[in-house]
Amino acid sequence: MPSNATLRRQRTLGGALGVIVLGFALTYHFFPRVFHVEPTQAPLRSMSMGAQVPASGLQPERISAINEVNAGPPLTLAPASVIAAHSSKNANLPEQMSADPPAVQALLARASKALHAGQLAGDANSAAALFAQALKDKPDSRHAAQGLFDVRARLVAEIDQDIALGDADAAEDLLGALRPLPDAAADVAKLEANLKTLIKVRPMLAKAAGLLQQGKVDQPRGGSALDVYREVQQLDPQNAVAEQGIFQVQRAVLDRALAAVAQNDFAGADKQLAEAQAIRPGSQQMLDVHKRVDDMREQRASGVLSQARSALDAGNIELARKLAAQARATDPALPALADFDEQLTNARLYASYKPGQVFTDRYVDLPGKTPVMVVIPTGSFQMGASADERDRIDAEMPQHMVTIDKGFAMERTTVTVGEFREFVRASGYVPDSVRLGGSSVYDERSGALRDDSEATWQDDYAGRKADARLPVVNVSWNDAKAYADWLSQRTGKIYRLPSEAEFEYALRGGTTTRYWWGNGAPTRPVENLTGSGDRSRSGRRWSHAFRGYRDGYWGPAPVMSFLANPFGLYDINGNVSEWVQDCWHDSYLRAPVDGSAWLNPGCRARVVRGGSWGSSPEQVSSAYRLGPDADTRSGRVGFRVVREL
Repeated sequence: MPSNATLRRQRTLGGALGVIVLGFALTYHFFPRVFHVEPTQAPLRSMSMGAQVPASGLQPERISAINEVNAGPPLTLAPASVIAAHSSKNANLPEQMSADPPAVQALLARASKALHAGQLAGDANSAAALFAQALKDKPDSRHAAQGLFDVRARLVAEIDQDIALGDADAAEDLLGALRPLPDAAADVAKLEANLKTLIKVRPMLAKAAGLLQQGKVDQPRGGSALDVYREVQQLDPQNAVAEQGIFQVQRAVLDRALAAVAQNDFAGADKQLAEAQAIRPGSQQMLDVHKRVDDMREQRASGVLSQARSALDAGNIELARKLAAQARATDPALPALADFDEQLTNARLYASYKPGQVFTDRYVDLPGKTPVMVVIPTGSFQMGASADERDRIDAEMPQHMVTIDKGFAMERTTVTVGEFREFVRASGYVPDSVRLGGSSVYDERSGALRDDSEATWQDDYAGRKADARLPVVNVSWNDAKAYADWLSQRTGKIYRLPSEAEFEYALRGGTTTRYWWGNGAPTRPVENLTGSGDRSRSGRRWSHAFRGYRDGYWGPAPVMSFLANPFGLYDINGNVSEWVQDCWHDSYLRAPVDGSAWLNPGCRARVVRGGSWGSSPEQVSSAYRLGPDADTRSGRVGFRVVREL
């Protein structure tokens, strides 16, 4: 009598052989040309007893059934022997009281051979008949009982496979072999119910396959292959053919998405991807195609954005804007778009500079370069004094909103003596302090300004020889304009005096307080102002000054000796007051609101803005303004220029 170990080895060997035989059969069934057999001549397995039946002998309805089975895509199913092996673990076997006699052992050997050969039932030499005879001869034979259980499990597994594949005829044949087996009633009832469902859905599967071939994968609504497969799944949720059919439907929709991408129709591709996602959410093929589309989208958008950069470099801002819009429509999430938008904005508003950027222009016709310029950002502000500032004058009101919608660059400091000297030497220009003679300079003895017919632009606030780093003073509005015009000629760019609105906007630096540093006396040195702690050479003090403030200068300081305001401008509200472009008006009634200069033909009085080294706190307010004649020269007044972008 064979031992349990021997039986286990036999079962293992039999299972392996079964897997090999099934693999051979599946290869033969789906790929007959491997064995040099034409598909039209290939014999088909009868699902009842494993016999071979010539294809030419099939009835027309049988051929139709096979076509229905093959309507969906090929399926990969586990071998029936493997499925049966899992089921055999739960077999309820009798307790064997004695060894099987030789005759029974012979029957069991023949039965095992038939089982491994796939001869499950149908005649006296089948595994079912031989195991049954052995069990009849020895009712407590565990081997015989196990064999019958294995036969039943194999039949159940094969019937399940046939039903899954849609082969109702083969399933019915095998059910006929399963019914007589012991303890098969429950399996038979379940399989008969599944077979009944299969018979009902089989024509539906054939219809769906036909719709697939016609290209009606998901359209029209209610009459597509997808709709039919969904109906099948409602009747038979585990139907593998329907599941694979839906897989094909999704594949067709994803192919449409890829076709749309090939035509640069990414909106259409997104629509198809959304439809595919609704068919089988999160499927691997869905994820793969979605990634392909995203990669192609990014590649396409990057290419268009590269063209936009080229257009921007060439100065064609409008074309660059249109191309950037195309790139955004293609891939709104493209990381490089944010940087390009900033470049486009800077190109449109700041001639490709950035707000806060400093630069100089080189002269085109002689060695040298302009003073350092700072790019001022666009924006809006309330110009003038507010109604609650009771100490303000009518000339600073009414307060009104001004919008600077085009960027400009302003000189970082006031024009220095050295810079103005370069202009006079190169141009031959004769400043008004020389042509008309003299200026108003500070008198230490009286503590006030006095006229000095000998003082010129080369002198400081007190009429002494000026250092090249000091802001140039004793210059008229005419001198300031002449300097700006000369820079324009030397660079080919537009240099000019700032408008009054531009100056106040730049002076405030985005603040709304009385001064750019706050509403009261500074707590640290911020500008060259009149402070109660300052002393002149002879020990004079200011009669009206910022209490508790001391900056260490009585008169102008070298430029950039103090802090820059929020826009990066030095000495904008201290050191020296500055000429601007506008004609003088007694108030802001009917003043421009776009930041442009307010000009009148032939006007003589021009505007001076910003505080100086000798201004009282009221005269340092961001809204303070004066209106002297254009030929006025003073030791407290200088200027700076702007450059249009």
